[in-house]
Amino acid sequence: MSGDKVSRPDALVIGAGPAGLMAAEQLARAGRKVLICEAKPSPARKFLMAGKSGLNLTKDEPLARFQAQYSPPDWLAPMLAAFGPTEVMQFSRDLGQEVFTGSSGRVFPVAMKGSPLVRAWLLRLAELGVEIRTRWRLSGLGGGVFRFDTPDGPQQMQPAVCVLALGGASWQRLGSDGAWVPWLQAERVQIAPWQPANMGVTLTWSRHMEKHFGQPLKGITLTAADLQSRGEIVISAKGLEGGGIYPLAPALRRGALLQIDLLPGLSAPEVTQRLARMRSSETVVNRLRKLGLSPAAVALVMEWGRADPLAAPKALNVPYSGLRPLDEAISVAGGVMRAALTDELELKAMPGTYLCGEMLDWEAPTGGYLLTGCFASGHWVGLAAARYRGTQ
Repeated sequence: MSGDKVSRPDALVIGAGPAGLMAAEQLARAGRKVLICEAKPSPARKFLMAGKSGLNLTKDEPLARFQAQYSPPDWLAPMLAAFGPTEVMQFSRDLGQEVFTGSSGRVFPVAMKGSPLVRAWLLRLAELGVEIRTRWRLSGLGGGVFRFDTPDGPQQMQPAVCVLALGGASWQRLGSDGAWVPWLQAERVQIAPWQPANMGVTLTWSRHMEKHFGQPLKGITLTAADLQSRGEIVISAKGLEGGGIYPLAPALRRGALLQIDLLPGLSAPEVTQRLARMRSSETVVNRLRKLGLSPAAVALVMEWGRADPLAAPKALNVPYSGLRPLDEAISVAGGVMRAALTDELELKAMPGTYLCGEMLDWEAPTGGYLLTGCFASGHWVGLAAARYRGTQ
């Protein structure tokens, strides 16, 4: 097939992450002949990377509470109602990967990694007749034609229906580089600027903190504006990161004050009473340790709260200088705006082209919400695209 020739597949899915694979499955089950084109040498690279330390598929909690974790909360609500936590768990079981729910409600495969699930999923897609071409990188689009750089040279396709699942703009080495933005903008598609989500904050440390790099702070409460999170963070050479800080991303992007309660199990009066029972001759560090603070937590108090170190554990202000860069973020805010799409996630400017996953302008915290959002939007789009029969 030469670069000048335009092939015409029935259903084209560009991007083989969880959203794209889910869309491809629904298209194939509806009887469409599906071709997936993936830029990387193998599918689902970001998904597999996320699964290396325990694949958090979803969270087992009431649907209304689950949906409320998304921003905006109403956009994905019908998609999550159709394919939410219950369906994600069954999806994993159907692929031979039993799941369990941890004490926090987070759901994991028993295997605690993504590779067995991906292998089983790719096998099922092959049985449904789905073809996957790797190292096919989208290089442009327009007029219903999608152009690719491939191992065999430039190729062009004009599908009957297309699903774009190209990811956002974080973790570029795994394929999400946002290169598609100017192409869609040229088609007059409204796109919100990228912003980091589920990211750490940047800090400049004194030399005294170096020995604490890599140390976690567990069971703390973090607050930024009207947002609050209870969880764990890690002290790194670059700043602070971890699941406890990620849900505060919308407020931190606005520059909100970040504050840590290192003793959320004790009220301020209880802390005062405990301190009053200690000998005043004891060093501040010893008294902080007797309150139950870890060495890393004590170091933070002495780093930032020297003006009043005995009051600081309940309200420690974090003097962060900014957010970690976009490519270090786990996910992104921004992307194709809701106004550019129909309720079925079809581009108004490009009939027959549907979008799903992190290309869309939504965000959610880690903890299973991100993956479920990708699964749900891919499921929704796959069903919608399968119904597409061209414009009248």
